[in-house]
Amino acid sequence: MTTQTATPPEVTATKPPLRLFLSILHLAGIGVIGGFIFATLSGLLGTGLGLLFAAGIGAVLLVGLVYALFGVGWFEVARVGALYRTPIAPLRWRPRDRPGFVGWLRSLGRQSIDGRMWRALANFAITAVLGWIVLRLAWGIVWSVIICFAPLTGADTVIGPFGGGGIAVAWAPVVGILGLAASLAGIIGLALLHRVLALSIVVRSREAELTERVRTSSAQREGAVRAADVERTRIERDLHDGVQPRLVSVGMTLGLAQQKIDHDPDAAKELIAEAHTSTKAAITELRQLARGIHASVLDDRGLDAALSALAGRSHIPVSLDVRMDGRCSREAEAAVYFSIAESLTNAAKHSRASAARVTVRLRDSGVLWARVEDNGIGGAQVQPGGGLDGIANRVLAAGGTFRLESPVGGPTSLEVNVPCAS
Repeated sequence: MTTQTATPPEVTATKPPLRLFLSILHLAGIGVIGGFIFATLSGLLGTGLGLLFAAGIGAVLLVGLVYALFGVGWFEVARVGALYRTPIAPLRWRPRDRPGFVGWLRSLGRQSIDGRMWRALANFAITAVLGWIVLRLAWGIVWSVIICFAPLTGADTVIGPFGGGGIAVAWAPVVGILGLAASLAGIIGLALLHRVLALSIVVRSREAELTERVRTSSAQREGAVRAADVERTRIERDLHDGVQPRLVSVGMTLGLAQQKIDHDPDAAKELIAEAHTSTKAAITELRQLARGIHASVLDDRGLDAALSALAGRSHIPVSLDVRMDGRCSREAEAAVYFSIAESLTNAAKHSRASAARVTVRLRDSGVLWARVEDNGIGGAQVQPGGGLDGIANRVLAAGGTFRLESPVGGPTSLEVNVPCAS
């Protein structure tokens, strides 16, 4: 049930002392490397802005800065999720909504203002500050332990933990015990504070999560409706332009044969033979149409076998590379199958391609990934109601993403990512 995600069982099942100790270690580690990382990011920003108009060097540095910020944000999201055993989606790069260089620039721009990435960066900065304080308090613990034994040294005074005035040796043990208690309390308090802040900043609130689910569900439902409309239009077009005229021709041919069967039997036999040939062709077209609606081999033998049969029927040579350790959901496999089928059809009809390559992988993250590439003339675009529009809507309905690259002159490549449990 979806209500189970509100209070992850892993959080309550972990041992508090161990989790607290790991939080302190995380704070200390981030406190050590945080300053270096932010100094590097600040250097990229300053140098990039300073050299922005110097032969594009500054632009390259600023692009690298966005990727570096994304890397830090991704690390922070993964760190918080692993530390507190909280189910949280990994930070993902914003996908392209257009092909080519313009699509990449738009993706880069959207990523540079991505709120989730900046929340993760803010949490990393807070963690670095808290970690620096933890390191200072750790030195306070060491100093407190040392001065507890100051009377054994025979000195009159001892220096404070961070310099400053001396402390009388007679009061050193008391100050040491108080400093030890205060330092330990401060470290534990900072670790608890880090947990509260990290879960508040990085992990989405229940309301935000529900809002995102509603938005995703609405987009998937809209994609499913549009995909159904495109599919219905395609079926109507195939029936109207293909099977229907052929069946009308069969009926007319049989009518002529009926008129000639008494006075010209030979001509009637030829017409019947012609009608028989047309009928077999119509049956073949109906089978292909039914296969385009539902591939039974996909349910019976899986995606690998279905794609092998699809490649065997292709009008252009297809190099097939499928590596899947198991099965995905029916919706995910169907979305990938029909995306590949439509891509190969477009390659044969429109791109003047002489070869195509299909690659399918079942990734460890539970995503079914597929790529279709042909050596045609390129220039493919998503047109409302077209085959590529049908692919985009079908993939969106399955909760996946779709990316097309088809520069003029080729080659054309299409990539789809569909969650395996969609």
